[in-house]
Amino acid sequence: MTAMEPTGFLYPFIESEERGRAELLDDLAQSARAKIAESRSLRETTLERCESQLRRAGRAMAACFVRGGRVFAFGNGGSATDADNAVDLFSRPPRGRPLPAVSLVKNGAVLTALANDVGFELVFSRQIIAHARRGDVALGFSTSGDSPNLLRAFEEAARRGLVTVGLCGYERAAMARTEAVQHCLVVSSESVHRIQEVQDALLLRLWEIVQEEMAPEPVGVE
Repeated sequence: MTAMEPTGFLYPFIESEERGRAELLDDLAQSARAKIAESRSLRETTLERCESQLRRAGRAMAACFVRGGRVFAFGNGGSATDADNAVDLFSRPPRGRPLPAVSLVKNGAVLTALANDVGFELVFSRQIIAHARRGDVALGFSTSGDSPNLLRAFEEAARRGLVTVGLCGYERAAMARTEAVQHCLVVSSESVHRIQEVQDALLLRLWEIVQEEMAPEPVGVE
């Protein structure tokens, strides 16, 4: 038997030997449909389960913005991209009010200097120390929920009086258990892909709630 290709784990139904084109395309289509259905179901159940947590986190963040606070977003790998996306969403929204947000993963010179000089576990917490103040928001993204540098950043943020909001997978994750994360939105899945897809939906809902909370009161008609 020929050894499985390095990418075989993504599509285990594709065998190494030749198969009919129609059969292969059908298998690919079935796999895509199954993944879409799984992602949609997980997104819907997670949003419903987390709605009250999202409301509390959104209200707390809106209160920070009203008092002049900022969001500091961070994460590793794909979650670093999520952090950047969060900053773009808050600071350059498709509608509503632009809100101040800072990415702690954007500046490669700062990240590499901190990683080299004091260690990678401190690349976010040292930036929190340097730039954040009481009344700001620490917004962290992780699939595993166990990244040491995120946990250190949340601990530092909590000590300094920031509102702390985390998005992670795996209910047993350290982020879901630490008191340093006041508002932890957990995606109950073992799949990194599904976790990140649903975190996108959680972020969007969080942003919507913040915008709703900050919308001006409707003016009554006499």
